[in-house]
Order: sequence, then structure tokens, then C-alpha cells
Amino acid sequence: MAASGVLMLAISMACRRFIRDDPSERGFRSYSPEMPKGPPAQEKFRPLAGLATVFSFRNSWLLFWAPGGMVGPMLSFAGLWGVPFLEARYGMGTKSAAAVGSLMMICWAVGGPLMGALSDRLGRRKPLYLAGAVVSALGWAGMIFWPGLPVEGFLVFAALTGLATGGMIIGFAFSKESVPSRYSGTVAGAINMGVMIGPTFLQPTIGWVLDLMWQGQMKGDIRLYDLEAFRIGFSLMIAWSFLTCLLIALTKETHCRPFSE
Repeated sequence: MAASGVLMLAISMACRRFIRDDPSERGFRSYSPEMPKGPPAQEKFRPLAGLATVFSFRNSWLLFWAPGGMVGPMLSFAGLWGVPFLEARYGMGTKSAAAVGSLMMICWAVGGPLMGALSDRLGRRKPLYLAGAVVSALGWAGMIFWPGLPVEGFLVFAALTGLATGGMIIGFAFSKESVPSRYSGTVAGAINMGVMIGPTFLQPTIGWVLDLMWQGQMKGDIRLYDLEAFRIGFSLMIAWSFLTCLLIALTKETHCRPFSE
């Protein structure tokens, strides 16, 4: 933990030294819309009014609920319920099962910048975001419900699902381009709240379903759940994953350009 803290301090100092507010400060083309000339308008600080304005745009609502169906399943499985599931399905040891969760998280971390860079290069947001959501949803369905899926096949599904989940990062740029630039911070905060709604809801709800399906088996002080209980519990995150696909499909493409008023 101490080493992590020192590393983050070093990264923060490097950010302070090298990162600028706009690419133009480093001699590159700016992506910010041109601001009107003249003295800046005096506006009162009204955060709730800004939030209301943000959600007056259709894309904001769709992109608010969409990432929960990608991040929620990932953190519910790789961060909590995946280890006992893999123990129940494949008889894995705790360390091996935890390693699978780590694999998914690493692939998620790699998929984010890859999908974001590809989106910028293509000049499109919706197709890649939707493709990531579809692959993610199909990946979860395969991992949970494919009968007789061998461990090797499960690992392939897990890696692909992790990479595809990285596409959720596109939602931040997508949402900022869907509202006037003066609300870019507000909409980014709203989307981040939508991201965290997924695991906040799914993690305890899956646990509640597992407790309802519990057959009374114990290992020391720990409850043991059978495979069918996990499949019923994980149906919640799979349902949200496919809902995410629908939500993204209903969004309007921005072509990587700032909102034009």
C-alpha cells in the first residue's frame, strides 16, 4: 500500500508537470468549440439546473443507464461472486479462481484505451460502444449458461468479455459530445454515477438471490451455493447487459464532434 501511494504521488507530480488543459497549449489542434468573443457571461452557480439541462438531452438518459450493464457485471463477478461460482462449477481452488477474476480486470484495463483510441481514429462513438456491449453480453451469457464449457473456453470468454467491457469508457466522450460544452463536467459526473449504479445494485441483489436459493450447505462459517443458484443470480446482470445493448442502439451518433448549439 505504501509503494502504491508513492507511485500515485509520482504519477500525480508528472501529471502536474506535463498535462495541460487543452491540446493547443502543447501546439496541437484544440478539440474545444470556439468560445464567443467578448466579456464572459455572468452565470449563477446552479448545479441542479445544470443537471436538469443535461438530462433534457435524450443521449444523456440513455448513456446514464448503459454503463451499469457493463461495469456492474464485471465488478459483481470479478470483484465478488466469481470466485465461489468457479469453485462450484469447476472445483477451482480459491487462488486459481481469483486469478481468473484478475485476468478479466486486466483485460478490462487494456480494453479501455484500445477502444477509446480506435473510436477516435474511426470518428465514431456508437458502433464501437455498441459492439463492446454486445460482445460483453454474449460473453456473460456464454460463461454462465453454456453447458459443458471447458475451463479453457471459459478463460477465452473471460478475456474477450474483459476487453469488450473496456468499451464503456467511450460513454464519457460520447456523453460530453451530446450536450453543450459548458455542461461537460456535469454530464461526466452524471455518467460516472450511472457507472457505479451497476455494481451498487447488482452485487447485493445477486447475494440476496443466492441466499434465497441456499440449500443449507456450509464450509466452516461460509455459505455454499450450488451452480443453479449462481445461474439464477447472474441472470440479473445478463439481463442488464442486454438492456445496455438496446440503450446504446437508441443513442444518436456524435461523430466525435463537440455539441453544436
